Amino acid sequence: MNFQEQIAMAGNSGIGPLAWITMILLGLGLAASSGLNTFMPLLMLAGAAKFHLFGIETSGAFAWLGTSAALGVLTLATIVEIVADKIPLVDHGLDAFGTIARPLAGALAAASVFSGADATTAAVLGLIVGAPVALGVHAAKAGTRAASSATTFGFANPVLSVLEDVVAFLLTLTALVVPLLVPLLLIVFGFLFWKLFQKTRRHLSTDRLVKNGGTSTPTGG
Repeated sequence: MNFQEQIAMAGNSGIGPLAWITMILLGLGLAASSGLNTFMPLLMLAGAAKFHLFGIETSGAFAWLGTSAALGVLTLATIVEIVADKIPLVDHGLDAFGTIARPLAGALAAASVFSGADATTAAVLGLIVGAPVALGVHAAKAGTRAASSATTFGFANPVLSVLEDVVAFLLTLTALVVPLLVPLLLIVFGFLFWKLFQKTRRHLSTDRLVKNGGTSTPTGG
């Protein structure tokens, strides 16, 4: 029995609750990944649906995600986003764009895995599960980027971008293959990003103290 058949049976058999939990965790993982990269999670979801991988199928209002056209457009969009995010200043433009685009992408990705339900229910659940998670992850990413720009003048941002792409890929793959591991990965990655953010802030505070001390010494002399 594939993933979508389990979803359709949710509430009608003993495996129903597990199917709903799996579905929610899948949507959660895709939404969190969308907060880091707008199009990569949708691309991987579309690829899984197109080639019938991991039991993923999209149907109803979300059947278009499994088409060749969607796969082509998402591939191009993913490549453009990955490359552009490595370019100073352009990356800040992408973050501004992502404030709107990433919650929408997260909601769409999450809603598509509820396709065993009717379109309205899937859309509402997608908004509830996907949009806030994607927005929260995006806000954390933007905050880390801003701190990095202040301390390294943006030179470390391409490195952060690569790390974010790797995390988005691993999180999406885990969500598609083993959704039950999504909470663990979110905790691990969240902790690592928090430590990175704290380290960046400490460097920023140290630089400010050194700068202030450097300007005050000549004045006192």
